[in-house]
Amino acid sequence: MTQAPTAEKAAPRRHDREILALALPAFGALVAEPLFVMADSAIVGHLGTPQLAGLGVAAALLTTAVSVFVFLAYATTAAVARRVGAGDLRAALRQGVDGMWLALLLGAAVVAVVLPTAPSLISLFGASDAVAPYAVTYLRVSALGIPAMLVVLAATGVIRGLQDTRTPLYVAVGGFALNGILNVALVYGTGLGIAGSAWGTVVAQCAMAAAYLCVVVRGARRHGAALRPDAAGIRACARAGVPLLVRTLSLRAILMIATAVAARLGDADIAAHQIALSLWSLLAFALDAIAIAGQAIIGRYLGAGDTEGARAVCRRMVRWGIGSGVVLGLLVVLARPVFIPLFTGDPVVEDALLPALLVVALAQPVCGVVFVLDGVLMGAGDGPYLARAMLLTLAVFAPAALLVPVLGGGLTALWWAMTLMMLVRMVTLQLRARSGRWLVAGATR
Repeated sequence: MTQAPTAEKAAPRRHDREILALALPAFGALVAEPLFVMADSAIVGHLGTPQLAGLGVAAALLTTAVSVFVFLAYATTAAVARRVGAGDLRAALRQGVDGMWLALLLGAAVVAVVLPTAPSLISLFGASDAVAPYAVTYLRVSALGIPAMLVVLAATGVIRGLQDTRTPLYVAVGGFALNGILNVALVYGTGLGIAGSAWGTVVAQCAMAAAYLCVVVRGARRHGAALRPDAAGIRACARAGVPLLVRTLSLRAILMIATAVAARLGDADIAAHQIALSLWSLLAFALDAIAIAGQAIIGRYLGAGDTEGARAVCRRMVRWGIGSGVVLGLLVVLARPVFIPLFTGDPVVEDALLPALLVVALAQPVCGVVFVLDGVLMGAGDGPYLARAMLLTLAVFAPAALLVPVLGGGLTALWWAMTLMMLVRMVTLQLRARSGRWLVAGATR
């Protein structure tokens, strides 16, 4: 009579240990990624304002180009984790190798487009004559590292699928340190200026890709997985990634619409919006760490045929998401007096920012549920549903956001529209989670 209650209590604790073991290192790796651009900005900023502005324009383009292909990490994590759960490490690593070959091909295609079109891309951002040459230089040099960046995304997915988030943390920290050292040496030591900063980033990304390749190749050889490109496997990876690409593009469209609307509200509002969006993105890293754990754990459970275990882990992670969201929301409220002066001393911007931050804080528990369920469904390979749900979310958000300037709600109203967007995502994801249709067991979906 006492064994059942004990087992019931032990299961959540076991799930908690699994979640924490994957989520904590994942959070560290996620935080390390944006530090690349921050380090570049700090070093290039001492060269002059035109150079820093050029870096800002080029980095925005580069970040967009790479973030579009984040499905390389997400889809690979889910596919590899399923095969790990099924006990077929050879197939898991073969799947990961196919994903990395796809990343290399996509990276080469992006480079082929960016190099000749760099001046035109920079001009689309309205860069001045003083800024444009620096932006073009940085973009063209940095573009050479895009294949390595995409290989890093795919390899990160492989390692996460193998239930290891510590290695990505070590690689990310090592890459950040190398990037900083190279930037200082090449920008100032050799006098290359902004080009030196770009070359430092390229070399650091290539080193990260090489580190991942060593790990994956060693694992593939240990388990007898082929390393040569397989056309059928690469096509399968691409097909799995298309729905997640649609999801990512829809989300990018939402963020672009929000920024465009904020710009129409006035200079103070767009400045306050960028600060709020930066904080929102930072909070997303903490919540996304749980989502990454969800991708890996859910994929493994479903690969092992344990649908009840997957459902139980999903419930537990939702609780983690809600709890984390409540804590983060409270931190936003309590840290406002410290946070706001770090970014602006303009009282007009502060007045616009303050109520928007309260909306951001209130939305965090909703964000927690959304990020967790997003990760769960990605781990289940439920990409087509995620794509349809995000398209619906975009269709609801766009008119709501575009009405903000018409109705005169200001920045606070825009952030209520952002919260509406997250509520729509939460409803669509919860409906799917409760339906159980995502619980498809087996080594492949």
